[in-house]
Amino acid sequence: MKSHLFYQTRDRRPLLERAEGIYMWDINGKKYIDGSSGAMVSNIGHSNPNVLKAIQTQMNKSTFGYRLHFENEPAEKLAQKVAELSPEGHDKVFFVSGGSEAVESAVKLARQYAYSRGENDRWKVISRSPSYHGATLGALALTSYVPLNAPFVPMVSDMPKIPAPRCYLDQDNLTDDERGIKYAEMLREKIIETGPETVLAFIMEPIGGASTGALVAPDSYYSRTREICDEFGIFLIYDEVMTGVGRTGKFLAAEHFGINPDIIATAKGFGAGYVPLGAVTAKQHIVDAVLDSGGFQHGYTYAGNPMACAAGLAVINEIYDQDMMTNTVKVGEELLTGLNALMDKFPFIGDVRGKGLLTAFELVSDRGTMAPLPASLNAYSKLVEIAYKRGLIIYSRRSRGGLEGDHFLVCPPMITTSAQIADILNILNDSLEEFANDL
Repeated sequence: MKSHLFYQTRDRRPLLERAEGIYMWDINGKKYIDGSSGAMVSNIGHSNPNVLKAIQTQMNKSTFGYRLHFENEPAEKLAQKVAELSPEGHDKVFFVSGGSEAVESAVKLARQYAYSRGENDRWKVISRSPSYHGATLGALALTSYVPLNAPFVPMVSDMPKIPAPRCYLDQDNLTDDERGIKYAEMLREKIIETGPETVLAFIMEPIGGASTGALVAPDSYYSRTREICDEFGIFLIYDEVMTGVGRTGKFLAAEHFGINPDIIATAKGFGAGYVPLGAVTAKQHIVDAVLDSGGFQHGYTYAGNPMACAAGLAVINEIYDQDMMTNTVKVGEELLTGLNALMDKFPFIGDVRGKGLLTAFELVSDRGTMAPLPASLNAYSKLVEIAYKRGLIIYSRRSRGGLEGDHFLVCPPMITTSAQIADILNILNDSLEEFANDL
């Protein structure tokens, strides 16, 4: 069938017929395990009846009410719930429709706070390389992934970057704690180099997403970056678009490390694939300063949409009512154990990492040096295609800034059972064997 749609490439996929739980079926009846929750979105699985019921109930009342004309109960209830679940002081919530919007909203809120205080020179936002914070032009200035950035370099501000804490690539004799401090101190050095009076914020994914594949830094990294931000009076913004709403076994990944960021961006699992939904949470004094100085000069048409917020509240309720985060921790450990067993079997797997059901493995040509496979092999796409043919969906990216390297995210929904984890690992094993034979 001819398609009038276009996205990233000319590649075609079969038409989707239906989805339920962790499974999806195409129109030919072939069954797939959604081993990546789409793009790490469908956190609670597909076709949850309670979420569908909440959407239908709200649809029967109203599907849209513009925020300048009406307040709506689903948005108020969801904001209250998010504030209750967020770190201390995060009492204010701003709704958006997706991750790029959430990141841009967080950065613009930080900028308007500085502007309200007369700190007009503060506008630079330090991020990490590699990283992914969104594909709109504003978020792209914070993203560091060469294929995404290259065409648009003349159109975006060149924001300062520091290396992501990819300690698994380091050839040194440091302890994990020492490595964490080493990478954190790069932030301090960059602030001084850039000019502390010009730096507005530091934004980071607490656990790496698409660009670094479930990267978890040493614990020391998190506390030290918080201290450095406090030292220079700059905002610490956590991009929890992928990690938030239970994906790592906590409502927010920040909880694993005892960190209270100043501003947090969430999306993806927030709407869980049922609706486009995201949020920014911030501390009261930040929002008060912005509103007192003329208001937040920012907004989106669908911000706080009643139908989306009804779905988001139902998603959160399902996570807690079904104790999905406990399951996420349990089966996440089983998944990591299984991936490590695959690393023992296949010498070209160089690293396994992650937390909860945000896990990944990376392919290399040599474990001793951690040199990547030749880029010409296109391993990051070949293994995905092999697994897809076998009925398993996984998510891949180039691990070394987008130009070479291959990592694969394995992130099934939070409702995945131990038996289903075993199925995923079995298909991965067979897929890796076929990949090895092709090599």
